[in-house]
Parts: sequence; structure tokens; C-alpha cells
Amino acid sequence: MAKARQIVKRRKAVTNIRKITKTMQLIATARFQSAFKRATATKPYTQKITQLVEELSQAAEGQLDHPLMHENPDAAKDLLLVITSNRGLCGGYNANVLRTTLAFLKEHEGRPHELQVVGKKGNSYMRFLGRTVDQPVLDIDDRPRFEQVEPLAVEHMRRYTDGEIGGVYVAYMRFITTSRQVPEVLRLLPLSRAEPAAAGPAEPAKEGRLEALYDFSPAPAELLKVLLPQTVKTRLFQCFTDAAVSEQVARMVAMKAATDAAGDMIKLLSRQFNRARQSQITLELLDIVGGANALQ
Repeated sequence: MAKARQIVKRRKAVTNIRKITKTMQLIATARFQSAFKRATATKPYTQKITQLVEELSQAAEGQLDHPLMHENPDAAKDLLLVITSNRGLCGGYNANVLRTTLAFLKEHEGRPHELQVVGKKGNSYMRFLGRTVDQPVLDIDDRPRFEQVEPLAVEHMRRYTDGEIGGVYVAYMRFITTSRQVPEVLRLLPLSRAEPAAAGPAEPAKEGRLEALYDFSPAPAELLKVLLPQTVKTRLFQCFTDAAVSEQVARMVAMKAATDAAGDMIKLLSRQFNRARQSQITLELLDIVGGANALQ
């Protein structure tokens, strides 16, 4: 009966784990809905300001002179901002982002990079590898707010315009759809007319689109002096919102897989318990029958 007793204890433990993973799945689903709404709410603004900056850049061609669009070839290093999570149990989310980060650093190993890592998981992994994190960022959770991200963007722009860094890159998980998230490294600075300013999912170009004609007041170059810093802030915030949505999707999928696996294990343990119990009953009946035959 000891074996059956052990199976009962194990089945009870797995049942408790299944309750926990099911609860975490429900919490991740609720947080995903909230993060998805925030990400989709910022997307139209990001796309519109991108379109406006592109049109202004074309209108101001030849007279545009903004430090955020200049290269800094004499800068000693670049800056890489890595966005990971503070909590685990989200499948391969952090592993994919960090793998992309290390591949980028290896590809550009001839160029020094200053590391800024968001999230406890990324900082722990960098310490494990023995890499120096110049600035850990641990005060931004899975519900980023614009007022938390804006100081980072302002600091990056200040250091870039002062010539301290030659480029700013962001490694994060880009959210495309609920079933597809792609880790990538985005160049935040310098800004380029050839690159889209939005960090969200790309949309196919519409055929037959009419180009808008504007009468600018003040001049396009003056407008860009205000819009370009705002574009940098918006792009960085979009990266954080994409990362937040992707984290919740990964956690939701991971907890659902754990819940399903626990359910399958409970069924297996139930069958093993029934076999063990049946074997015990059979042995007891054989002992009774054997004892009865011995008394005859």
C-alpha cells in the first residue's frame, strides 16, 4: 500500500500545482488584454507622427540640419538598451531577447557598447556571463508608462547630441500578432529618412495613395526641431509597450502549457493509482484464499 500512498501524495501535489498555473494563466490573460489595449492605443499616434516627419523631411530637404539626424563617427562607443522582464515563467521570452542581444554584440564586437539593461532577468543573466552592465534599469515593470520612458529617451538624445555616443540601439521583443513575436535590435539614433520611425507592426503600403500637400507655418525645419525629439520618445515607448505585450503573451502560453501538462500527469497518476490499488486488492484476496485453503 506504500506505493499507492506515494502516488496519492504525488497526485495531490500536481493538483495543487495545476491550480497555481491555471490561476497564473488567467492573470496573464487579463494583463495581456490591458497591455494589448495600451499598445494598440499608441500605434495610431506613432504611425501619424512617423508619416508627418517623413513628409516634413521631404519638404525640408536641403535645408534640414538637425543633430539627431547627424552621424557621430568620432564617438568612442555606442549604447545598447536591452528590454527584458522582471519576472520569469514566461517561456523563452527573455532567452530569445538575450540571444539576439549577444548575437548583435558579437556581430559588432569591434565596436565598444555601453549596456543598459531593463529588467531583473536580463541583469541577472549578464552578471552570470560576467558582462558589465553600465546602467541597470529596474524601476519599469510590465506596465510601462510614458513618464517612466521619457527620461531615458531625453538622456539618450542629450548624450547623442553631445557626441558621447555614436548610436543608440534597442533590443526588445517586437509584437506583431498574438501568435507571432520577433526579437530584434532597433536603431533608435541617429534618425534616418530611409528607416520607418514606428517600432510597431509594419503595414503594407497602400496602392494609389495620394500624397498630401501642406502649407507649413512655421517652416518645415522649425517643425522638425520639435517633432524629431518627440519621434524618438514615441519610438522608445512603442518598444516598451511591444515588449510588455509580448511578455504577457509568452507567460500566458507558458502557463497554459504547464496547466495542460499537469492535467495529463494527473490522469497518468490516477491510472497508476488504480493499478496499484487493484494489485493490492488482488494480493489481499490471494492471502485470504490461501489462508482458507490452509485451514481445510
